[in-house]
Amino acid sequence: MKTVAVVQARMGSSRLSGKVLMNLGGKPVLKWVIDAAQSAPGVDEVVVATTVKPADDLIVHRCDEWDVPFVRGSENDVLSRFMLAANDFRADLLLRLTADCCYLDPQIIGEVIRLRKVTGAQYASNIDPPTWPDGLDVEIFSRELLETAHKEATRGTDRDCVTRFMARNRSRFPSATLTCPIPGLHRERWVLDTLSDMRFCQEIASRLPTDWDGSYLDILEILDREPKLRWINHGSPRNERFYEGINNEELGAYSYPRSKRALARAREVIPLGAQTFSKSYVQFPGDSPLFVSHGDGAYIYDIDGNEYVDCVAGLLPVILGHRDPDIDSAIRHQLNSGITLSLATELEWKLATRIQRHLPSAEMVRFGKNGSDATTVAVRLARAFTGRSFILNSGYHGWGSDFVGDFGDRGLGIPLGVGAYTRSLKHGDTEEAIREIKKGTYACIIVEPEDNPEFLRAIRDACDESGTLLIFDEIITWPRWGMGGAQGFFSIRPDLTTISKALGNGMPISAICGRRDIMKLMEPPDNIFYSGTFQGECLSLAAAIACIDKLERENVVEAIHRQNAFLNGEMFRLIIKHDVPMECHYLQGLTRFSFSDAGKARGDQIATLFREEMARNGVLIIGSNNLGWMHRDNEIERVVRAYDNSFRTIAEAIRKGSLEDKPLAAKSVRG
Repeated sequence: MKTVAVVQARMGSSRLSGKVLMNLGGKPVLKWVIDAAQSAPGVDEVVVATTVKPADDLIVHRCDEWDVPFVRGSENDVLSRFMLAANDFRADLLLRLTADCCYLDPQIIGEVIRLRKVTGAQYASNIDPPTWPDGLDVEIFSRELLETAHKEATRGTDRDCVTRFMARNRSRFPSATLTCPIPGLHRERWVLDTLSDMRFCQEIASRLPTDWDGSYLDILEILDREPKLRWINHGSPRNERFYEGINNEELGAYSYPRSKRALARAREVIPLGAQTFSKSYVQFPGDSPLFVSHGDGAYIYDIDGNEYVDCVAGLLPVILGHRDPDIDSAIRHQLNSGITLSLATELEWKLATRIQRHLPSAEMVRFGKNGSDATTVAVRLARAFTGRSFILNSGYHGWGSDFVGDFGDRGLGIPLGVGAYTRSLKHGDTEEAIREIKKGTYACIIVEPEDNPEFLRAIRDACDESGTLLIFDEIITWPRWGMGGAQGFFSIRPDLTTISKALGNGMPISAICGRRDIMKLMEPPDNIFYSGTFQGECLSLAAAIACIDKLERENVVEAIHRQNAFLNGEMFRLIIKHDVPMECHYLQGLTRFSFSDAGKARGDQIATLFREEMARNGVLIIGSNNLGWMHRDNEIERVVRAYDNSFRTIAEAIRKGSLEDKPLAAKSVRG
């Protein structure tokens, strides 16, 4: 198996022209990369892939001087250059290295080569997801995979970035990732893309020994001694140019043949074909994606190789982004100590005190695995504390019997009469709520405190008068309304609080919090029984601790609010522009919407077309803009473009009366 390292290089650069031949510590940047590749274990030959443009004659001249072979091809179709190299040098495996990674570590290159060999992956790298410093990028792939990409890839970014097609199609092509053993290095920027990057690289080069062997650890030692060097090129987003490219290119027609086949297989062995109602085909009954392979930051990828800006965010748990490096690092660290242990761990106390630090009502805390765990035990606590059986319910609180027993088909399987213990109220109906609460017969009222502080204050006062407990279901509102949740935002303190969703950035965890005298009912001798094998599962606890720490450190909530406010304004403008029958409910860091009937089309049919068209325009969405810290300006721009295009199609379909046969989208639930 011949392994050929292909170093892509050209003189043209929109940010720093001619950078690959600039002098760095006494030799051109390109020579640094070539030397690293030639020193790497497992590399059989090193080839430079440049363009046919006259400016790149300089690169060819240098390659002749250094006795390094080269190929020349298209400037923008870099994928074809790699195909030339594979053919000319009879490569079985190809390493992709770029000439802007001047401090490549030969040992890391060798480890990526070895990882691919051990795992048998068709594609392996140390960048998917990124855990190493930006500038140590290594990718390796099989000739077979390269030929497939060369044949099938049509998008401009696929041809320019070489491996994008491979990475998107993870479901088809087995992949492997070399993870950095030292946490936090993804924040380092050692790549050469701008003038400030060049200044940084020159400062590093001047401090390296003349006989430097390429170890990244030596650079870390320099930065430990002089941390101010990091500020020379601090603040440039990783792969900024790439994301600008994908968010501005015209998307081709998406198709979903693999998703459709996967659904047919899944429904043979899985009721609904999925584990979650709102992630199943009932939410996407038309021509839409149904199965995904992986996520990355603000993006999600289906098994047909299509990419989307993810505005579902796992139904809101993913607040920092898919594969967030800080969360993943915390999980990996905990893996070294165990997952589910035989006694309690200190992680439970550490997380409980962090929640207590922010939520006003959290005098004591217990954990669960999902929102329904927390809301169900909250109601049980209220009944035990008050000695009353009946509850008041306002909003969606999960799949527990107390919450769906009076919801028609969603109450199937619940014994007759259970629903009689729950009275559902319309959120904001202050008069009816106060009247019912003051009867003094209810153990609690559980509400989603998303808005209407006057209503919330009124029921708080009524609960105090009647001895009824007030439960805030903050599964969604914490921390999107702020680190203090809706109760902190509105300055209204409930007796009990439930949180989940974003608590672990996607890891399964929830919490019931509340007054000490109520929570103590979960202790013997006279305790309600709330216990589960996995309630102290350590990976989720570690992820939640890291998530709260990052929410605090990065001011995540403020960033989400800014992006949501901007997107709301653009949505409102486009609704008016296209005269689309969309009704929006603007909340803190979250916007929900629905469609009204128009012409001969039902609102549910319009919703189906909307989801289809947004997917075709590269955005996965159901019934709300579930923004997170990962949605930056490039992603918001793409979402706005998708809204514009989708609304145009919807308006035309309504005008033509062509939606009558469109399948109906199911009413979404939040979990």
